[in-house]
Amino acid sequence: MRRSEFAMEEQEELARFLEEMSFGVLGTLGDDGYPELTPINFVYYENSLFFHGSRVGQKMRNLAARPQVTFSVAKEYAIVPSYFSNDKLACPATAYFKSVIIKGEAEIVSDLAGKAAALGAFMRKLQPEGGYAPIDPADPDYAPQLKATSIVRIRIREMTGKFKFGQNLREEPFRKVTDGLERRGRELDAETIRLMRMYCPHHKSPGSGRS
Repeated sequence: MRRSEFAMEEQEELARFLEEMSFGVLGTLGDDGYPELTPINFVYYENSLFFHGSRVGQKMRNLAARPQVTFSVAKEYAIVPSYFSNDKLACPATAYFKSVIIKGEAEIVSDLAGKAAALGAFMRKLQPEGGYAPIDPADPDYAPQLKATSIVRIRIREMTGKFKFGQNLREEPFRKVTDGLERRGRELDAETIRLMRMYCPHHKSPGSGRS
């Protein structure tokens, strides 16, 4: 059961997280009835997810037979050891993270203009510095590549998220965890503290918002 203090249903906030991330796991249903999971790059564009790849393969066969999919994106920010808040018990050990689960239907993008637009969104995300010619289906160098590449759009039917950053902590354990993260000083620890202060209902400063 999902704990309400961890659930994040604000769609704009979930969309911002998807725009930040570029890697997730696609769930399709195989011929044997078992779910099959495929790690893939993706882009969130025009309220849908897009991914690209070969026109053949198991995931493409699965999608042709059953277009219903699930998609998962997650980012772990910090492992929080138990001794940050308790000198004896292992129980407080946890991890802070953001995650999004999507349910939807997959469809093949067949027109070259649609393919070019999706791949253009990929490039703006993954190579924002440029260094390439615009993807134009009228360009004879791009046209054969667009024809040979499969682009899949996932139309989102349901999107839910879970952001866990100590929302259930009271003042003293909250302070111990943030102090521990500050002392440790790993790559994402400062960002984790910022998100804890943003999301924890007991520690938001007046006028603070989610951004």
